[in-house]
Amino acid sequence: MSTEPLRFDTKIAVLLREDLEPWQRLNVTAFLVSGLGSQVPEVIGEPYEDADGVGYLPMFRQPVLVFQGTKETLRAAHARVLSRALPRAVFTGDLFTTGNDRDNRAAVRAVPTAELDLVGLSVYGPRNAVDKVVKGARMHP
Repeated sequence: MSTEPLRFDTKIAVLLREDLEPWQRLNVTAFLVSGLGSQVPEVIGEPYEDADGVGYLPMFRQPVLVFQGTKETLRAAHARVLSRALPRAVFTGDLFTTGNDRDNRAAVRAVPTAELDLVGLSVYGPRNAVDKVVKGARMHP
């Protein structure tokens, strides 16, 4: 068994607008990454089991890096992720006012791409492509 650290050739990144409240940052991050496992199954590792044989759900097989930036940084990242056609999810400010999945989708569908009030974006792909998408953002403290 190798003791060398595993370096992934892919990256999962979340970019949050820097003016969000702490509870919003956590909520947005959870929602943004939830779609990756269903659409990109290779990001999910194996199930967990403790020493007593109790099973636990599998999680991402690699770290999720969380960044923050201005509204302009988010808009630029959104344009870059679309141009690279990478798997992505968005969270808009309107989603803070809806109460269910159907209304969430309708709120996003009602706004043209260039006018989305982006508060969060997640992306998965090759490390260098994801790095280019989040360029200008800084790691979340």
